[in-house]
Amino acid sequence: MTATTSSDKVTSSSRRAAIGSFIGSTVEWYDFYVFTIAAAFLMGPLFFPLSENPFIGVMAAFATHAVGFFVRPLGALVFGHMGDRVGRKKILVTTLLLMGVATFFIGLLPTYEQIGMAAPVILVALRLLQGFAVGGEWGGAVLVAVEHAPARRRTFLGSFAQLGSSAGSLLATGSFALLSLVGEDFLINGGWRIPFLLSAVMVVIGLAIRMKVDESPVMTELQRTEGVSQRPAVEAVRGSWRQILMGIGLLSVGVGGYYVVTSFVITYGTVDLGLSESMLLNAITVASLAEFLTVPVLALLGDRIGARRVIGWSMLLVAVASIPLFGLMATGSVVLIWGVMCVVRIGMAGSYGLVGSVLAESFPARTRYTGISLTYQLCAMIFGSMSALVATGLLALTGSPWSVVGYLVAMCVLGAVCNRGLSRYGHHMDAVERSAGA
Repeated sequence: MTATTSSDKVTSSSRRAAIGSFIGSTVEWYDFYVFTIAAAFLMGPLFFPLSENPFIGVMAAFATHAVGFFVRPLGALVFGHMGDRVGRKKILVTTLLLMGVATFFIGLLPTYEQIGMAAPVILVALRLLQGFAVGGEWGGAVLVAVEHAPARRRTFLGSFAQLGSSAGSLLATGSFALLSLVGEDFLINGGWRIPFLLSAVMVVIGLAIRMKVDESPVMTELQRTEGVSQRPAVEAVRGSWRQILMGIGLLSVGVGGYYVVTSFVITYGTVDLGLSESMLLNAITVASLAEFLTVPVLALLGDRIGARRVIGWSMLLVAVASIPLFGLMATGSVVLIWGVMCVVRIGMAGSYGLVGSVLAESFPARTRYTGISLTYQLCAMIFGSMSALVATGLLALTGSPWSVVGYLVAMCVLGAVCNRGLSRYGHHMDAVERSAGA
């Protein structure tokens, strides 16, 4: 992929695109993550109180959390196809609206105690809508930023869409952490609805900003030269299946590992170790802030020494830091727990925050939205949907958190191998991009 501007200078258009990607993806990921946090300790008793064993309720809540992931590849195909055909901007506005509607209605949903089995059924339906919407979000947000960016700032500006994930996580965990200060009874008795309902305000802000972002110059050039693909999904799978498979492995740490060190950690800490929910939420909030602050620094470093090199070292840090994670949690020390979780999330800042530009450069422009969206969402379906369930199952099967450590380390090894393998596709050049940058 070549430069998409006439020089290496960051223009007002590229800045606006990066900021728009950041704000929009922040709103989308906030909506998705508030469910993730709620599933860890609230959704079970509220919507699945059919068993006296809290483990069963937690597993049912995580299963509902997981269904949103299984529809994400469908969203990637539908919105990726449309994004490669009609443009990136229009699709990003659509996905933001769909996500906001689903999240807001979850906040209004009566619980099992109020309407019985209809409550979990409607909850699953709304979670499916969330998953469908987010399936088209990530790819478009990355491309709007990357395709506006000059070559020497592509990793940095491309990371703004990834920053949205960290910011969304920070806002989601922070909102629950603040509400938990009122009292854990307040959350279970209706306070949990507030983060979901706040989505409506955030969506309005996100839409106002996204509407001001220009269409990708690469997409504009494709439309001008009639180079738009008629069947982008077919082309992407036939011509770029190797990139898709290796991209899935590359993303495993940042996508799957995230849910282990958030949702599973909350459940393990509260149920098995008896730690305070508010303390763990505060720890995750601080760790999210550490990741948020680290991503742009590592992205600038990636533009200087190579994004793949930074990603490789970051995966090594995650693997090393995961070894003492659960042992330090067992001490109950707030300082140690906060410290180790920050180190893990800093490693994830590099392994996840820099992948946008790497994947965008691995696919031709005419099928890029479909290609990177399908890659990301298949990874989400495989690793994101199952990681908390797998970790919970491993703990139940072995009785030891070391099995969960092994799971995290295995994802790091897979990510490192795929990071190296994907390098052969990392310099994809397309004539249409040279024209767009002229």
